[in-house]
Amino acid sequence: MDFSSLIGIAVALAGIIGGQLLEGGYVGSLLQSAAFLIVLGGTAGAVMVQSPSHVFLQGVRMAKWIVLPPAFAPRQMIADIVGWSQSARKEGVLSLEQRADMAADRFARKGLQLLVDGTEPEKLREAMEVEIICFEEHHRQAARIWEAAGGYAPTIGILGAVLGLIHVMENLSEPARLGSGIAVAFVATIYGVGLANLVFLPVANKLKVLISRQVLVREIMVDGLVSIASGENSRMIENRLLGYISEQQPGSSDL
Repeated sequence: MDFSSLIGIAVALAGIIGGQLLEGGYVGSLLQSAAFLIVLGGTAGAVMVQSPSHVFLQGVRMAKWIVLPPAFAPRQMIADIVGWSQSARKEGVLSLEQRADMAADRFARKGLQLLVDGTEPEKLREAMEVEIICFEEHHRQAARIWEAAGGYAPTIGILGAVLGLIHVMENLSEPARLGSGIAVAFVATIYGVGLANLVFLPVANKLKVLISRQVLVREIMVDGLVSIASGENSRMIENRLLGYISEQQPGSSDL
């Protein structure tokens, strides 16, 4: 599990609430269910209008990646490819058929099956790169709903503030209630700007990073499978594939 996102949100909220308390305010003034409903409901509705339903639902499901990111083990992938290469050189490419059947990942299973079927290296690359392009585009479209939410939320927050001010104007006959009414009205703006900059936009950017990592693993696999199909030496394959992760920080093998 990746707790950095939850810790980041907690730190941001602690800073905002702490500042509110230091200024002499109180937390209860920031808790307004009506303002929250306006901002969250309005933003969700706007994003749903913008996105096809399947893209919207996929984006919502991908939110769990923030805490439970998909597996990213490039060094393990390289080790597997080297093992496949050694088996192919010693026992022939057909020896990988059993590994193809046992592969848990659909992408790896398809690549190994193409390799076993004797597909030409360039044709194999073309087929697998189409898969990568479709995977990346599909997931990036889903991640963009959070980016869109980050754009709509502040405006919806202003809309909520205006609605609150309209309610205040309707009660001008009671001056004692004007101050608190105006304060409540602007809570919607806080929710809109806060959700956009503390949740929606950070989630969108982190999902983009996670998608890029998944694409990287797939590119490593494609390069490795094409190298096996071309009959390259296992050590040469390993050295080249390690170049994909040479810029990773120490300890990246555990990611």
